[in-house]
Amino acid sequence: MASLFKKKTVDDIIKEQTKELRGTQRQITRDRAALEKQEKQMEMEIKKMAKSGNREACKILAKQLVQLRKQKNRTYAVSSKVTSMSTQTKVMNSQMKMAGAMSATAKTMQAVNKKMDPQKTLQTMQDFQKENMKMGMTEDMINDTLDEIFDESGDEEESQDIVNQVLDEIGIEISGKMVRAPAAGKNLPSASPKRKTQISDDEIERQLRALGVD
Repeated sequence: MASLFKKKTVDDIIKEQTKELRGTQRQITRDRAALEKQEKQMEMEIKKMAKSGNREACKILAKQLVQLRKQKNRTYAVSSKVTSMSTQTKVMNSQMKMAGAMSATAKTMQAVNKKMDPQKTLQTMQDFQKENMKMGMTEDMINDTLDEIFDESGDEEESQDIVNQVLDEIGIEISGKMVRAPAAGKNLPSASPKRKTQISDDEIERQLRALGVD
């Protein structure tokens, strides 16, 4: 029951009107087809009367044929008018929908403009731009510092490799000298006896002092 008393919207009205226009167009097409059929029958009747020599009947039928053709031509005009009305209705519906959308958009924009402070918005945008620039500068500084650290680390590693290589070469030479050192010591026989002689004299002097002999 509620649907019976429901108020029709513009879309509902346009749909009903479009449906009626389509029905009218189909009816006009059927009427035209019937008139064309009558036209052919009347042409055949006129030819028949002409063959039989009934001149008066031919004139009457010819006048009826003229009226019938006029009526058929009027169906084309009516059909064109119905098509135009249907198109106009669709255009009006589109315009109404567009107007409704514009109205809703305008209300939304008004609400946003009431809540939006242009000066505050501009300040916010400027602050954002400033902080964005700071962030970019900070990022560049960090990247440069990291690049320097990694570059120095690479140089240090390279330098350490060179030092290790040099020390290895020196170590090899030192090792060689250390291997040859004992052999060189063997060529100095007087070193050990001299040490032994010095120890013997000290021992003698100590013993003499112990005996009280100066």
